[in-house]
Amino acid sequence: MAHAPRRAESKFLPSPMDVSQRIAQFEAMVRPEADPNNDMAWFSLAGAYAQAGRHADAAKAYLRCAELNPDMSKAYQLAGAALVADGNPERAGEVLTKGYEVAARRGDFMPRKAIGEMLEKLGLPVPQVAGAPAAAAPAGSFVCRKTGRAGTKMARPPFSGPVGKWIAENISQETFKDWIAQGTKVINELRLDLSREHDSDTYDQHMREFLGIDEAVYADLTGKTVTGKTVT
Repeated sequence: MAHAPRRAESKFLPSPMDVSQRIAQFEAMVRPEADPNNDMAWFSLAGAYAQAGRHADAAKAYLRCAELNPDMSKAYQLAGAALVADGNPERAGEVLTKGYEVAARRGDFMPRKAIGEMLEKLGLPVPQVAGAPAAAAPAGSFVCRKTGRAGTKMARPPFSGPVGKWIAENISQETFKDWIAQGTKVINELRLDLSREHDSDTYDQHMREFLGIDEAVYADLTGKTVTGKTVT
């Protein structure tokens, strides 16, 4: 089984680096004279904007990421959420509809489900996508929570701790292998050094988003919010 190039288990929390520093870091990375076509940098910049409450900027950055990587359904999902938070439901509906089509075509079960729920909350129709993967998994087979498809159950957690255990119980070996490939891209494009706490936290954030470990799941697993506060 493939293993991620990471510590046994990090805190799995956002970096303690001030959000303004994170914004400055990723803004510098996507400048025209730097690497403006780096989709991972745009995705990270969007996340930092969202954390700072700059929802309009977050939406623009997520959409730039989707423009560079049209198959990243998660970028459409988060762009739509940012547009809703910014008070622009009409544009959000357009983005979410496109994102649903991308997620359905790719078989991205979790983004597709989340986007569908957001469209319903906006009172908008959920697209009927021709040719979308819809075959049910055979009875008794292991179903990956991210893709909704049958896959190979991991023989053991990829790393110790409750997060690693959740991955083994919910994510197929095939999907985790996909994350290894995506994680390598994250490391290379964001120039991460996993021996540095901030860079390791950035890597973990991308892994969490890729595998569908949202704030609610994380709080349930660890008893803490993603900001490190204890859940009461």
